[in-house]
Amino acid sequence: MMGLLLKLCESITEINVYTLLLNVDFIPLIGHIDWVEPIEFLFHLLISIVIAFIFIISVEFLQFRGQFPSLWFLSFIICLPAIGSYFILSDLSNKEVPQWDDWLAFTYWCVAHVFYMWLLPLLYKKKRSASLR
Repeated sequence: MMGLLLKLCESITEINVYTLLLNVDFIPLIGHIDWVEPIEFLFHLLISIVIAFIFIISVEFLQFRGQFPSLWFLSFIICLPAIGSYFILSDLSNKEVPQWDDWLAFTYWCVAHVFYMWLLPLLYKKKRSASLR
């Protein structure tokens, strides 16, 4: 959902926030390969899955199972580095992406990542309630 939101932002505004999300050109070994968009998106989905697993393990460990304020706070803490990654990724990229000081692009980036932070606890609760039936 977050990727689609950033793709929509990029297609409407022509600010390359989706390109930034998918960019891997700075990573050793795989960065020099010209990947097709679905593969780059798959890389990002894998990162998203890892974050979701960290969230689930943390919820279970901290026993936050039924408390939305706690779930959202935990999601925020776990996902906060993704918001900060905007500055690092924009600086490391070899592709045409927003500059680190492009505050409009950063706002789109933040909105999309906050959406993910908000969605993660909702999906967790939905999956948990379905498994308890």
